[in-house]
Amino acid sequence: MLIDVKNPKSYQIKIMQNRIYGLLKQEKRLDGRKPEELRPITITPSIIEKADGSALVTMGGTKILTGIKVELGTPYPDRPNEGVFTVNAELLPLASASFEPGPPDEHAIELARVVDRCMRESKAIDLEKLVITEGEKVYMLYIDIYVLDYDGNYFDPALISAVTAVATCNIPRYELRDGRYEKTGDTFKVPMKTIPASVMMGVVKDKILVDPTPMEESVLDTSIIMGFDSEDNLVSVQKNTTGMLDLNMIDKLLDVGKEKAREVRSKIMEVIGSG
Repeated sequence: MLIDVKNPKSYQIKIMQNRIYGLLKQEKRLDGRKPEELRPITITPSIIEKADGSALVTMGGTKILTGIKVELGTPYPDRPNEGVFTVNAELLPLASASFEPGPPDEHAIELARVVDRCMRESKAIDLEKLVITEGEKVYMLYIDIYVLDYDGNYFDPALISAVTAVATCNIPRYELRDGRYEKTGDTFKVPMKTIPASVMMGVVKDKILVDPTPMEESVLDTSIIMGFDSEDNLVSVQKNTTGMLDLNMIDKLLDVGKEKAREVRSKIMEVIGSG
């Protein structure tokens, strides 16, 4: 990286990157963590009384809230035997000075896509169990993610929040009666096939760190989010910043990602249980 002496910001970034890199070589970080150490995670399910499903997740100083609304709808023509889910994300202006009011920007869209892809490609939800009448009526899950506080890495806690909200969601049961779909008064849980988890990792020269803070994010050469299912299969990858990624680091990133995803998944399982 060249230093532009006429650009104080570029110079400051280079100084900070060298400081962070120097600490990484000593297996340390600015906040006292080790390079591959996650920040503390807390998960609170069913926090929104009027939502069908919800979860509040904090990861360090980053706080994510997910709410789920269940409705009846028509399945996609090419998937008549599957229910439907959609993911939306919003970066609330109160969460960070860098978030602006208005419709979802490219960052919010990227966040929603990363969460959606990991859940969809892992086949986390048994969508066939969300069918009432094949080709005619299915359950539709609207998953809305809100970044309430931003302190770096909103990808991983957003997925934790979404997965927890889905797994603990109470779906109102409907039946076809006299040509109309009516509630029975009962509810059922969303059938989950696997519990996906993602890990955001940053690269500084030849060093890897996980779950970066905003300061670390600002000096990373590049960063990547890897998603894994319960069997440690890689199901999604998102390189969310510019910069080159040395192919020789891929195996190390995969190993770190798998290990940290297991840690994240264990936190989710403590809340939702094994069933």
